[in-house]
Amino acid sequence: MNTERKAGDRVEFEHGYAARIMGIDGTWQREVLLEDVSDSEAKLTVFGSTEEINLDEFFLVLSNWGHAHRRCERVWLNGDQIGVRFLKNVQQKVRRERKRPKFEM
Repeated sequence: MNTERKAGDRVEFEHGYAARIMGIDGTWQREVLLEDVSDSEAKLTVFGSTEEINLDEFFLVLSNWGHAHRRCERVWLNGDQIGVRFLKNVQQKVRRERKRPKFEM
């Protein structure tokens, strides 16, 4: 993660924010504390082992209800803490950029 950030770019949670990480295929999940977050990155503390799970790409689930989640990739791992980068949803971008066909009569 970029260490040359402005202090105002990140929000730190004094006691953390309870969340979960979940495999893209849904086969695993772990409880985490969201320590700090910006528009594009976050720092998490993971509860439980990270040795047998694929942390290359996963979902950060922010709510037990609704659809509050972000697709992430691991940037760094240090003990029970991981730095993640939020991935943009490529499908939504493609849909927005796709031009509608013109029909002439």
